[in-house]
Amino acid sequence: MPVIEVRREVPEDAPRVHAVQRAAFGRSDEADLVDALRRSTEPQLSLVAVCQNQLVGHVFFSPVHIADCPTAPGVAGLAPLGVEPDFQGRGAGGALVREGLRVCPALGWRAVFLLGDPGYYTRFGFELAALRGFHYESGLFDRGFQVRELDPGALAGCSGWVRYADAFDAL
Repeated sequence: MPVIEVRREVPEDAPRVHAVQRAAFGRSDEADLVDALRRSTEPQLSLVAVCQNQLVGHVFFSPVHIADCPTAPGVAGLAPLGVEPDFQGRGAGGALVREGLRVCPALGWRAVFLLGDPGYYTRFGFELAALRGFHYESGLFDRGFQVRELDPGALAGCSGWVRYADAFDAL
């Protein structure tokens, strides 16, 4: 299996990141979301996966907040995660998630939320957020809305609605 290198995105990567996200989702919404998040969020973490000198995957982490918990620590949202269709299932997505979770604490994030397939994300320590009292948009998302504490106990005493950056409203 080819080696996957994960590194921070640099400005020259933007067109390829856009193409990867578009290919991964079969539409431009997530690619456009990344462009909007780059312009509107801080801090942010944008990582790319490179295989044989080709950018094949991308993940973005941005700040989110827990609306009903004024004492909540800094938390991030993982979205979107996209991998070129020909490279899916070869470890690029996992490498991106693992590296992002490793770097997030340096940005002040003590937990990460995401909306995705629990069958995929539980391997990284994510659990259903609803079981901890956290929700996104409506109860319809409870089956896929997940959280991982990067600092055990970071979310103790918190629950409520998790709000993403305004850029997500376009999805």
